[in-house]
Amino acid sequence: MSYEEKGTWVYLVVSVAAYGVYLSLVIPRLAEGGPVGDVDYVAPMLWTIGGAIVASIVGRILVEIVFPSESTKGDVRDREIDRLGTRVGSSFIVIGALGALVLSMLEADWFWIANVIYLGFLLGAVLESITRLFAYRRGVPTW
Repeated sequence: MSYEEKGTWVYLVVSVAAYGVYLSLVIPRLAEGGPVGDVDYVAPMLWTIGGAIVASIVGRILVEIVFPSESTKGDVRDREIDRLGTRVGSSFIVIGALGALVLSMLEADWFWIANVIYLGFLLGAVLESITRLFAYRRGVPTW
């Protein structure tokens, strides 16, 4: 497994775990009832995003300590896979941003706007990672 592929696995696992932690913190607050605008989501969102960044860095270091790579330099194939994954992931970030734009035009609560953006980032990260892992295993498609 290449250095970049290991990093992709770390990114995928940390992204899903961080969003799971965020949901586990916010959903009980929603279940309490009351207006959605009163739900404290900002601090959990910021902490899980910050924690995910730190966890990705630490995870990448730990993976390299336990399973060292022969080289950390990417080749042409790594760059093509990176480009493909980035295109797929970016499209879902744009979809999330468009969803947030529509919600803001409908004057939805900030809670929903922020959560649509966060979900767009999650979907972008997950689908980017899955695309990259698929390309590492099956090759880059030649459309």
